[in-house]
Amino acid sequence: MHIHFLVHEVFEGPGAFLTWAEANKHSVGYSRVYNGEQLPQSIEEIDLLIVLGGPQSPSTTVKMCPHFDSASEVALIKRCVESNKAVLGVCLGAQLIGEALGARYEHSPEKEVGCFPITFTDEGKKIELFSHFDNTSVVGHWHNDMPGLSEGSQVVAYSEGCPRQIVRYQEFVYGFQCHMEFNPELIELLIAHSEEELIRDKNKRFVQQADELRKNDYTSMNNQLFSFLDKFTSEYLKK
Repeated sequence: MHIHFLVHEVFEGPGAFLTWAEANKHSVGYSRVYNGEQLPQSIEEIDLLIVLGGPQSPSTTVKMCPHFDSASEVALIKRCVESNKAVLGVCLGAQLIGEALGARYEHSPEKEVGCFPITFTDEGKKIELFSHFDNTSVVGHWHNDMPGLSEGSQVVAYSEGCPRQIVRYQEFVYGFQCHMEFNPELIELLIAHSEEELIRDKNKRFVQQADELRKNDYTSMNNQLFSFLDKFTSEYLKK
């Protein structure tokens, strides 16, 4: 299958998503908007659109961030959903999916940076795609906001700091506020970008500092992501 990544910043790259895609010999395309690369004009060849995170929000304007055009990204996501493409969003990407489906993003009750547990809802436990997860699983986080809930959407998992960690919008459309794609390389890039912010937020209860971030084990969450992607794409290709 062909996977297209929409990448907002070099420090929020595909990480474990790319590891999985390469291991499964899927073809990969990119819109690295921070490098001036354009969004795809045609979606015909795209099977799976993965919209990654970034420090922006859906309300960030082009004047505020010239390389980020929220309206155009929302329009692209909407086209993919309406064309029955598979769509996954991470953090900002999850919020943009909500916007494309008519649900406004909101501020999360707590800022979360680091590795903290998420808990699966009763509805989430019934979804086969997540059957390999424990009821509570430790995953990565780096956010202030959370995706909105559209009509018919389901909250799959939540955390103590954020009530919407994984959202099922449609059968093949999911938003992950959490970051299961984190790996040591991405964490180093994020730390380098966020040094002052981490120090400023050191007293917040769900914000880990650089030393803690480096000590986290990202392998388990990556493996859980790989199993989800195996199931997700297998079901998509059957349709």
